[in-house]
Amino acid sequence: MEKLIYLLWRKPGTEPEAFAHSVRTELADRVAALPGVQRVQANVQDADVAAAAAMRQTLLDPAIDALLQVWVDTAVDAFRAPLDAVIAAGCARHAAYRVCESEPLVNTRHPPQPGQRTAGFAQIAVLRQPLRLTREDWLRLWQNGHTRVAIDTQDTFEYRQNLVVQTLTADAPAIDAIVEECFPAAAMRDPFAFFAAAGDEAKFREHLRLMMDSVDRFLDRGQLDVLPTSQYRLKGWR
Repeated sequence: MEKLIYLLWRKPGTEPEAFAHSVRTELADRVAALPGVQRVQANVQDADVAAAAAMRQTLLDPAIDALLQVWVDTAVDAFRAPLDAVIAAGCARHAAYRVCESEPLVNTRHPPQPGQRTAGFAQIAVLRQPLRLTREDWLRLWQNGHTRVAIDTQDTFEYRQNLVVQTLTADAPAIDAIVEECFPAAAMRDPFAFFAAAGDEAKFREHLRLMMDSVDRFLDRGQLDVLPTSQYRLKGWR
């Protein structure tokens, strides 16, 4: 099985809420019905994450509107073509990537229910490897260093890393990884809740310092996109 991530942009004139609904319903249903598709997950920016608007960071122009995560038997072009066609018909533009997924923190606190919105919100971060680092050093600092820091300093209940292995669409933006972290709803408004430091100023400041120091080791500030999303696990999840 291989995993694909599709970044999606809505058509001009389509309202964000209408696009979010269409991605997690009509588009996801059409994708799920295709032969060879084993699992589908939608991440959409909708009214349920409006409170997290200040957390958005945008480098891509126009900004990403949604994602589809799709697990397939094969990503070979000829077998993937029907999937690409369905997705292209449901949005203005898409960018597809084959990724290698790692899940350092499995969601056992708020187990997702197939077809329903997962509790809290899912923060998507699109990462780019800094030119100052080799691939080996970047992966070491991110996966073998930052992973533990992120889990220890934030109130995360799900953490998935998707390393881009192959870019599948010719005009896709150059990116190196896509991270998904789930947080409780309170973290949309309260940075103390985000950093697992409710009511504790000293703990908040220390967690923030540790987190930013770690981020600065493997990323350049301003060189990422951050999208607060609602997570919907659809086909193939138990």
